[in-house]
Amino acid sequence: MDDTQVGNSLPDEAHHEGGFRPMAELIQARKDEGADKTAGGSHYGELIEQVRELMDRARLVNPSDELAKEAISTLEQLNARLGTAVVDEWSSPSWTRTDLPARGNITLPPYTVVSGSSEGVTTELVFRTFHLGGNGAAHGGQIAVAFDDILGMTAALHTKAVTRTASLTIDYRSITPLNRPLTVRAHAERRDGRKVYLRATMHDGERLCAEANGLFIVLNPGQP
Repeated sequence: MDDTQVGNSLPDEAHHEGGFRPMAELIQARKDEGADKTAGGSHYGELIEQVRELMDRARLVNPSDELAKEAISTLEQLNARLGTAVVDEWSSPSWTRTDLPARGNITLPPYTVVSGSSEGVTTELVFRTFHLGGNGAAHGGQIAVAFDDILGMTAALHTKAVTRTASLTIDYRSITPLNRPLTVRAHAERRDGRKVYLRATMHDGERLCAEANGLFIVLNPGQP
């Protein structure tokens, strides 16, 4: 994906796009080419991956009391240690690392961008064990989260502006499996003023798993 396109959708000093990104740290990162890929350091991606593995194990773990107490003690210490490095929303690298799956955002199902432009976005996505709904299938809510983020990226590239979700409709067509690469394709169908109408599909090979229709609204300057 061309990072310049993403960068151009970010606000600068003269154009405050609501409550999303116009902080001094990010403005400076835009000026310093490549700076957004260094936030969090060279080991940030592995840290996120280890947290994802922890979430996967926690989803299905059935611990003994001894193991649970040991894990609690370890996690308490780790949480205290990580607490010393917590920053505000705008300074966190968790959505700026375009070199990492889902930009390093731990709250999202991990996906990588195969291609992206104003014409549309294609991504490869994997729902992990943590995203289990039941009987080996991804949870419908997690599918919606993935669609929402990818459609939001598509809207940003199409409009070169920041948008918010106004409406998101998901049609679940077949079982969405875990732990295998899926293809999500999204594009803008039309724009009517500040309204952007988008569509996306999610496939497991040739099989359609789900599809989404979204309405996103371009924010006015200063609109949260």
